[in-house]
Amino acid sequence: MVAAGPGLTWMWRRSREGFSRLRRFSTAVRRHLEDEGDWRYASEWWGSSSDEGKIVLRSTSGKGNGVVSVTAHPSSRPNRMEWSKVERWLQQRCEEVHPGYGGEGNLRVLGYQWRALRFNDVTRQSTAKVMLTCRENKPELVYLMQQPHCLAAPYLKSMISAGLTAVASCNFDIISTLHGKKNMRILCIGHGGGSLPLFLASKIQGAIVDVVEIDPLVISASIRAMGFPAFSLMTKSGQRPIAKPDIIDDVMWKGTHERIFLHEADAEEFITNNTNLYDMIFVDAYDGDDVFPHKLWNPDSPFLKSLETRLHPKHGTVVVNLHSDSDVLNDDGSVPSEFEQILPMGKYVSQVCRAYKDLLLGTGSSCEEKTGSGIAFTVANPWTCNTSLVVCRGFGRDNLYMNRDLVVNTLISKSLELEHVMDLPFSCLEYIKGGFILVD
Repeated sequence: MVAAGPGLTWMWRRSREGFSRLRRFSTAVRRHLEDEGDWRYASEWWGSSSDEGKIVLRSTSGKGNGVVSVTAHPSSRPNRMEWSKVERWLQQRCEEVHPGYGGEGNLRVLGYQWRALRFNDVTRQSTAKVMLTCRENKPELVYLMQQPHCLAAPYLKSMISAGLTAVASCNFDIISTLHGKKNMRILCIGHGGGSLPLFLASKIQGAIVDVVEIDPLVISASIRAMGFPAFSLMTKSGQRPIAKPDIIDDVMWKGTHERIFLHEADAEEFITNNTNLYDMIFVDAYDGDDVFPHKLWNPDSPFLKSLETRLHPKHGTVVVNLHSDSDVLNDDGSVPSEFEQILPMGKYVSQVCRAYKDLLLGTGSSCEEKTGSGIAFTVANPWTCNTSLVVCRGFGRDNLYMNRDLVVNTLISKSLELEHVMDLPFSCLEYIKGGFILVD
């Protein structure tokens, strides 16, 4: 159970019985895809002291992230017997996107790897599964394609599950956005290897995703060494440096890369100068010392004040990744001294939650239309020391006095629905049921 700090004063104490019933229901749902990022494969993508991996990129950052490196580790899934299926899929995609391209040589699968992005050789900032391919007549030219359906880090699954479940509970037509009949504007602050924005753009056909990353080296690493689509990159003037996607990009991404806009920019400057209205905003920004910058949660910062005006007033939802967990926090929400070095943000979790809730939902908000509605809650991530904070403006708009059981039951119902309609390889419920706390 997550300890309740000053801003976390209530927990759904009856959750054990309710969740145990729902767990049986959820696990009975048939899975269409194997979750290659499941924790049982953690020894591959999480690595071990005996597996340092092969360094494929290493350079020093000029933006405070120290030494930035990418290491490659072999993946056991999918196995070699399944590669021919992927090659047939690639050939079919070639004919769909660029008829006659097969004359340039069929694409062959060379293998699959986990690529881990690290800061200062210690902090594992991101991990992604990558497919390596080449044209059969040019085997020396290797192409990388990050696997968009595969999320290894549990906190990413938590952010997506809790965030999408919350926005879907606000009468937001998420079904239409999934099928591309309606647009959904998403902002991701912090890029890493790009797994989060790539997953969202791939699964939600109507998603238009802006990504903000301050470090050009991190951007370069994600494209050159982690298979993130190069066409997504934007110039400082707001244009794409590549006028037309490469044929290989078109074949591998088939339009997904055209809905992602990767900006090299300071998050505070970007959000302050932006005029877009976002349906969802994901914040996952940590520096080389694994610290969440103070200006991204300071109540008086231009960042939060601008964020308040850029979030949709009726259903806008913000999801923040925080390094803290119930297993290591004291009862008062503080971090035990033995964990202070590995969890420098833990002692500030309550302050961060209060800052986001007060500014986005409180009476200090400039938009009267959203005052009096919305919720903020946190969920503890399984297996890792992370907490996902969710602030959702539209939740409860039609029922300002909804009881607390109804909040949780609504989230449970929507999580099971999303898991089905999105054909997810993981359970949404699994990532919202643990350590659920309403921010009061």
